[in-house]
Amino acid sequence: MTAATPLPATEPTKIDTSVPHSARIWNYWLGGKDNFEVDRLAGEQVRELFPAMIETARESRAFLSRAVRFLAGEAGIRQFLDVGTGLPTADNTHQVAQRVNPQSRVVYVDNDPMVLAHARALLVGSPEGMTQYVHADLRDPQAVLRQAGDHLDLSQPVAVLLFGVLGHVGDDDEAIGIIRALLDAVPSGSYLALSDGTDTSEAVVESHRQYNESGALPYHLRSPERIARFFDGLELVEPGLVPFTHWRPEQDGPPADLDGYCAVARKP
Repeated sequence: MTAATPLPATEPTKIDTSVPHSARIWNYWLGGKDNFEVDRLAGEQVRELFPAMIETARESRAFLSRAVRFLAGEAGIRQFLDVGTGLPTADNTHQVAQRVNPQSRVVYVDNDPMVLAHARALLVGSPEGMTQYVHADLRDPQAVLRQAGDHLDLSQPVAVLLFGVLGHVGDDDEAIGIIRALLDAVPSGSYLALSDGTDTSEAVVESHRQYNESGALPYHLRSPERIARFFDGLELVEPGLVPFTHWRPEQDGPPADLDGYCAVARKP
């Protein structure tokens, strides 16, 4: 196991519990305990308008597990860059990847003080592999890459993971620029795995409108067609860009349709 690196004293440590926090709300929806009353109230407000929110959050997490298992197994990826990781919960990226291949190397990236305070919980991996956390902002992909490059060999294939994070970037061109910068830095044979909420029902649109007025960091829903632009120039892995529950489902019976889409794609 890689020893936990001491966190820089200059990093922000103040956690504001007076306003709802997107990572803590998500943690609440996933059944975690790292949240406060203000987060639970905001989470319940969304759930009242959009009862499928908790199922959507959990199915999004299930897609993460299936995608990482595919990448570490069938695709043979040994390096993972998980940008916007959020709070630790069950089946984090390094746990899934290192169960498939204990030599997997995982770097988590986030810029949030709440996540920073929980960083040591993430820095526990297999003895053969590596698990590390870096404090950087998704909107500054060059800073992400500089720090990730201290722990990953960017001349070898990397899986870039953007799970439920690009909704915090409202401008499509900015989001595409972030993706391109990250993928331009890694070689052919690398992958992009991405999931985000979609504006595919009136209930989810209204719930997110009220959520964005709660004081939490705004989250912008997109249509599946807009999300598809994120994969331009890449080779989509079957079944392509689909709702969370439709990406290589493991349960029997027809999967439910939820307001969130996902895909995995290879850089040619």
